[in-house]
Amino acid sequence: MPSTYDIREHCTAPQEKVFGLVADATTWSKWAGPTIRWSAWEREGDPAPGGVGAIRRLGSKQFSTREEITEFDPPYYLAYTILTPLPIRDYRAIVSVDKDGDGCRITWAATCEGRFPGAAPVMMFLLSRAVRGFVTRLARYAEEVD
Repeated sequence: MPSTYDIREHCTAPQEKVFGLVADATTWSKWAGPTIRWSAWEREGDPAPGGVGAIRRLGSKQFSTREEITEFDPPYYLAYTILTPLPIRDYRAIVSVDKDGDGCRITWAATCEGRFPGAAPVMMFLLSRAVRGFVTRLARYAEEVD
């Protein structure tokens, strides 16, 4: 049975600005928080740099998570999978940024299966806490930085 999370937050910054930040691996170390001290492209996608097929690395130079962009439709949404081995499989996340009143709504949702019983709910609980922090910090950064 798949495990999921769905996190939403309103942001007063323009849709294009918010999407630009989340879609650019090189900006994550500026806004994502203490667990992402380093961020970079391992491979560019189509269109470059962050389109389909791009692989971003997030974390630190010594230990980073590798994620591949599987769908890319700026400034509306992108989807990605985690390539780094974890106790889950078939992880798929979609980050969408939709116009909402005077700003936008960020929605970050994911689903996965466990590699063994109990793995998916535990990992999704941990990932959802991290992502909730990412969404909050992304919104605040986009609102505060020109």
